[in-house]
Amino acid sequence: MELFSPGHLLVLALVILVLFFGWKQLPDMARSLGRSLRIFKTEIKGMSEDDKKRSEAQIVEQPKSIEASVKAGTATSVETSPAAPRVTPGAAAPRPRPTPAGAARPTPPQTSAGE
Repeated sequence: MELFSPGHLLVLALVILVLFFGWKQLPDMARSLGRSLRIFKTEIKGMSEDDKKRSEAQIVEQPKSIEASVKAGTATSVETSPAAPRVTPGAAAPRPRPTPAGAARPTPPQTSAGE
C-alpha cells in the first residue's frame, strides 16, 4: 500500500490546514474564497461581453464610413495601412518622431576630414 496515494494526501492536507489555521477559521476562508471566485467569474464574463459589443460596434461603423467616402468621392480601390503612408511625387519627406525626454538620442555618423 502506497503512503502517498491521492486519498492519503487529501487527508494529510486537511489535517495540516486544521493545525495551521484552526477549526474556526476554515469556514470563513472557504466562504471568502467562494466569493472571490464568484467575483472573478462575473468580471471575466463582463470582459467577454465588452469585447463582443466593441467588435459589433466596429462592424456597424465600418460600412457607414465606407458609404460616406463613396458619397464624398474619396473612396479608393486599394486600402493602405496607417503604418505605410502613401507617397506622392514631389511630397516632402516625413519628419522624424521626437524622442522622449529621458531617451538617449542617436549620434550622427562620424565622417573623416578627407571625405
